[in-house]
Amino acid sequence: MGYLGNHLATVVTGVFAAVLTGLWPYFVDFAPILNFVFLMAVPITWFLTFTCWISQKSTDYMHKHETHMSHNEKKSLSNAQTTQIYASGENQVSLTEIKAAQNELSGELSKLKESVKLKDSEIERLNQEISNLQTLVQIESLKTELANLKMLASERKSKNK
Repeated sequence: MGYLGNHLATVVTGVFAAVLTGLWPYFVDFAPILNFVFLMAVPITWFLTFTCWISQKSTDYMHKHETHMSHNEKKSLSNAQTTQIYASGENQVSLTEIKAAQNELSGELSKLKESVKLKDSEIERLNQEISNLQTLVQIESLKTELANLKMLASERKSKNK
């Protein structure tokens, strides 16, 4: 964390803003363009200083609350939230419906494997997605992907004829 509590960017920007602010009166009459440059630079550097300070305060606040939880607590909290998301809402699916959809999609994929020359990695990815189905949205997404593959297969067959 350092001596400045991770506020090094704030301190450097603040010192630069203070130096610009201090030099401004000395260069007002030196050249008219310098007055314009200082008029633009001083407020901008003070704004940057404020922005650095606010962002570091926000980061410190977020990490302060984060350090009070252990890694396992965060992981279990994340898993509980994920499970709750799947279990709640209007898209609830029973285990039997999921198994039926998995069987149906696996059958369609095996039929498609023969008609379309898919790469083994893509087939493996689709099998993995089928085995991890948990929501209606995932089931519908996979059905759409398989339908697109079927269309691709029929287009290839019609081109070959």
